[in-house]
Amino acid sequence: MSNHNSDFEKSRVPASQRRSNLTLFMIMMGFTFFSASMWAGQNLAGGLDLKGFIMALILGGIILGAYTGALGFIGAESGLSLDLLAKRVFGEKGSWLPSAMISFTQMGWFGVGLAMFAIPVAKELLGMDVTPESMPWQGYAMVVAAGILMTASAYFGIKSLTIISYVAVPLVAILGTVAMIMAVHSGDATLAEQFAKGAKDLSIIAGAGLVIGSFVSGGTATPNFTRFAKNGKVAAIITVAAFFIGNSLMFFFGAISSIYVGGNDIFEVMLNLNLFYFAIVVLGLNIWTTNDNAIYSTGLGLANITGLSKRSMVLVSGIIGTVAAVWLYWNFCGWLNILNCTLPPVGIILILGYFMNRKEVMADDAKAFNVNWFAVAGVILGAVVANVLHWGIASINGMSVAAIIYIAGKLLCRKS
Repeated sequence: MSNHNSDFEKSRVPASQRRSNLTLFMIMMGFTFFSASMWAGQNLAGGLDLKGFIMALILGGIILGAYTGALGFIGAESGLSLDLLAKRVFGEKGSWLPSAMISFTQMGWFGVGLAMFAIPVAKELLGMDVTPESMPWQGYAMVVAAGILMTASAYFGIKSLTIISYVAVPLVAILGTVAMIMAVHSGDATLAEQFAKGAKDLSIIAGAGLVIGSFVSGGTATPNFTRFAKNGKVAAIITVAAFFIGNSLMFFFGAISSIYVGGNDIFEVMLNLNLFYFAIVVLGLNIWTTNDNAIYSTGLGLANITGLSKRSMVLVSGIIGTVAAVWLYWNFCGWLNILNCTLPPVGIILILGYFMNRKEVMADDAKAFNVNWFAVAGVILGAVVANVLHWGIASINGMSVAAIIYIAGKLLCRKS
């Protein structure tokens, strides 16, 4: 198999190309190192005491782990990417909807991630005044440099994602944890006492919703990476472990930053501890591991829609995300959070479609069809309900509606 096709965007990953368990764990851990999860950690710390914080992490982690673990299992068992799975569940043209949704959201978060690195570094390293109205050219230069590096690692595929993850995951985890412990020891109150301060107006269910919502959209792309796992059981275990450990670290980083220095991520904690250069390393690597996975998934999704190669689509989406990064950061985070609710319906329909039609999904000569309209309707209505219904957990609401519509459609088709 040629290196050019080492990402298998149009075929299943053969057994001979599967990766080691450690490699998969590193890739999945790096994927969860997402700075926006630290923002959610800040909100959790403001609304819950320490016991409630931990309970929300556990409850949200169980639900998110079940969702991503199931997708991880399916990706490994089938050897298919999210987009190839979508072709067998949504249909050839029906798959364009989930591919477009995952591509749009992940490209958007890629751009936001670039600005999340460049803006604080420009402020601290160069002493620049950065506002929504203006940013000096040096800040834009940082965005471009980061965009080139992160796009390049996605362009070269799973091999370069692996290298970045092996470097970044231990460094971010160790340096971030050390900084978090130092921040706690430097404070004048215990961790429980710090968590008890402020208005505690968040329920554990609402907190679990924040945990789930922080990464449920990215988690939908899990098959893109677990298709390289040895088998489904291993993929499910590694995915659940990586998502729980990685997400929990990000939430604690954000929470500790909030209650000890008033910031929203570990970068500000490290600055407060006079660890400036370590702070830049941790911030950059933390964002890099998520961004290259995001733009990699974007490339696979756009390749499915256009019929062009994943590499060319990575370049196109990387350029768009880089050019739009600063605008996305200041104007689009709210919209991206709304779009996050659109992806869980995709994931639950892929899960149901696999287990209800396993033989058809796994077949090498799977029968092609254009559109499964019940799957499409499930995604659309599930996304609407997730965004409109202000009760319970948005992603669970969306998945429930999508599942009901998809199952009802399968039953009706069998009777007809």
